Amino acid sequence: MAHHQDETRAAYDGVVELYASLFADRLETRPFARAMIGSFAELVRGTGNRRVADVGCGPGHLTALLQDLGLDAFGLDISPGMVGHARRTYPALRFDEARMEALPVEDGALGGVLAYYSMIHTPPDELPALLAEQVRVLAPGGLVLVSFFATDGPKPVRFDHKVTPAYSWPVDRFAELLAGAGLVTVARLVHDPASERGFLDAHLLAGLR
Repeated sequence: MAHHQDETRAAYDGVVELYASLFADRLETRPFARAMIGSFAELVRGTGNRRVADVGCGPGHLTALLQDLGLDAFGLDISPGMVGHARRTYPALRFDEARMEALPVEDGALGGVLAYYSMIHTPPDELPALLAEQVRVLAPGGLVLVSFFATDGPKPVRFDHKVTPAYSWPVDRFAELLAGAGLVTVARLVHDPASERGFLDAHLLAGLR
């Protein structure tokens, strides 16, 4: 696991300013993703536990959005460059360097976890460990919102992402992984992308059993 994560960290450290500029609008041009994150935030608020981790937060734009939506949000990312940018841009919020398989969060502490395209670089056989770690930090009734690239085929597909190699997933197969981690999918949204990659964009909202 460490090898590909080291490559991912180095790759994102090299594109911090470009990446941050591409997503500075905080989903203003992505209505479907914005709607799912809004629903996630509303449901997490309803649990009474507003503490949420933005796992793989990048430059922190969605951590700030979650905070604006009434959550107690903090960001975690493997890239020190991204964490540094997020801290400078949103000094009132907390951002820490962390690996997704070892989140610096106590057991059962969070009302929610957002993983917005942050697990796309994870090889398929390593993904269950990341989902298990997200479940570990959730309080009873907690929620996970996962966004990823979707494919119509039967298996995950490796492709050349602009930053570092990534995977697209069959939506049903990803939902099965969530179920295997102890999560129940309560909503899914799959839509055509606004990009040249040709993959579908998928969002799965799941709750802890």
